[in-house]
Order: sequence, then C-alpha cells, then structure tokens
Amino acid sequence: MHLFPRRPRRLRPERITVPLLEAKNILVTGGAGFIGSHLVDRLISERPARLVVIDNFFLGKERNLKDARERFPELRIYRDDVTRPERLAAIIRENGVDLVFHLAVIPLPASLERPKWSFSQNVQMSLVLCELMRRGHFRTLVHFSSSEVYGTAVENVINEDHPLEPLTPYAASKAACDHLVLSYARTFGMEMTIIRPFNTYGPRQNENRYAGIIPLTIQRILGNTPPLVYGDGQQTRDFLYVADTVDAAVRLVKAERARGQIVQIGSGVETRILDVIGIMRGYLGGGPEIRFAAARPGDVRRHRADISRLKSLVEFEPRYPLKEGLARTVDWYRRHLASGP
Repeated sequence: MHLFPRRPRRLRPERITVPLLEAKNILVTGGAGFIGSHLVDRLISERPARLVVIDNFFLGKERNLKDARERFPELRIYRDDVTRPERLAAIIRENGVDLVFHLAVIPLPASLERPKWSFSQNVQMSLVLCELMRRGHFRTLVHFSSSEVYGTAVENVINEDHPLEPLTPYAASKAACDHLVLSYARTFGMEMTIIRPFNTYGPRQNENRYAGIIPLTIQRILGNTPPLVYGDGQQTRDFLYVADTVDAAVRLVKAERARGQIVQIGSGVETRILDVIGIMRGYLGGGPEIRFAAARPGDVRRHRADISRLKSLVEFEPRYPLKEGLARTVDWYRRHLASGP
C-alpha cells in the first residue's frame, strides 16, 4: 500500500490561467482557526462551487465558522488531521478539490514547550500536501508561511530576499516548509504561491492557551489585571488587520503573475509593542499600569515588511489603520470573551 494514494491525473498539471475563483472547489486547512476562518469568509464572496475546511481544532473553534455556515450552508467541515495522507487524499477526492490554501499550523508558543513535536507536525503537514499535489490530487497550493522565518531584521525593511534566520523551533519549521514547497515546485513543475504574512491581528485570534499579545492584553485590561510585556517593549512588529491579510491573499491567488512567487503581506509600518498596548489602554479607558517580565527566548527585535512586491502584483492598500483595527478587535472581544467556545 502506498503511503500517499495515487489519483489518475497528470503528474505535471497544466497551468491555470483563469483569474477567478468562481466555480472552483477550494480546501482551506486550518479553516476553523483565526486567519483561516476569515479567509473562508472572504472566499465565500468569490462564489466557489465548493468550499471545504479541514481542521483538527487544536486551536480552531466552531464559533469561528458560524457566519460562514449561515452565508454558505454547503460549507463542508472535516474534523481531521492534515498529517494523515490517506484521509486527506480521500477528502480531496470526495470534493474534487482544485485549490488548497494551507494554514494549518502548530503555533510559535507551542514550539517553546514541545519543540520536536511542533517542528515535525508542521513539516509533515506541508510534506503530505506536496506529495498529494505531486501525485495529481489537486492543482494549486497556496502555502501560508510566517514573517518569523526572518528572525530579527538585519535591514530596516524586510523584503522577500532577506536572509532566513529563524530564532525558534516554530520559525525553523516554517522556513523548512517554505524550502520544501519551493523544492517540489521547482523539481516537479507544480503550481504554488507562498504567502508570508507579518503580524496579523483581529477578531477570533486565539485568546486562550498560546494566545498572542493583543488578545492577552485585552483580556488583562478588561479583567483589571496589568498588561504584561516581555522585555522592554521596544521591540517592533508590522501589524495588519486580518481582513486586509485575507483580502490580499485572495487577490494574489487570482493574479497569474504571483504564481511561483514568495510574497509578503503586511502594512509596511513598524510599531513598538508599547505603542500597541498604549492604543488599547487608551481605547479601554486606561486600566492598570504595564508590568514587565524577562524577555522570551527567540523573540525577534525588529520587523517591518517591504510590501513593494505585493503592490506590484495586485492593487493593495490596507483598509484598516492600526487604531481602527484595534478598536474593532477590542469591541469583538468585549462581546465574545464571555460567550465561550
């Protein structure tokens, strides 16, 4: 028995020139997660023939797909694991999948607790998809990477040619996955795009275990607990509201010139962690003073995306400035933190 089941299609799929997603059968791995569920919402507006989500709900939540279910009752959701090649092949075959958006991931904080498992899971998921694609199970892969692959910036602005210097097992796994996808594309002529989002934030970002700084800070301030900053708070990030991230991703997959490329998605603006927390504290009326703790291992110092390649390929300007995006995010958590999973 083959580990990766075969499907009777050409080994080297023909190039797709149709710029629209309408009438396509689309699979989103990790589609019940933060960015994944927003991507599902955005894809519905493209009127796909079929839209499929696979998620093991390690971080994903049923509530994240509530709006999608209402807008697209035909949405198919599989509680399953991308590391299982035979099961994934069956789902792809059953739904006639043309295009896969790969967002399933074990997040950075988990890699600090379980590095070996996190690394192997992330690489295995990408390997399974690459092998199934090579064997003709689907035509196009849109692989979501991470700005963490760069480590701390060695230049003021990071472009796609910046050296990869991952500082955590998570970042190393994402860099390895990028090299893996590129190697399959170049060796076997496969159709792919690699997207590297910078710090995406917004509603539905995980607020429980392995939560990021924005949902954690909102919870702390609402609970009258001091916001916590690791290190001095002078470290910077390039924050982009999630609706802008997924809109850029959809625009890229519709752009023929983006195929075969690595493309960053960000705001192009560098913001200090202390400033982000200050905006949220101001919007929430102040609250307790910030508490500082020791810097975390592998925490990058500076990040700002050069988005000139993105803008050369598609029309893109962030619609949500940081203050507006944070206000929308805070309002969402105010409404949903007490509602449960």
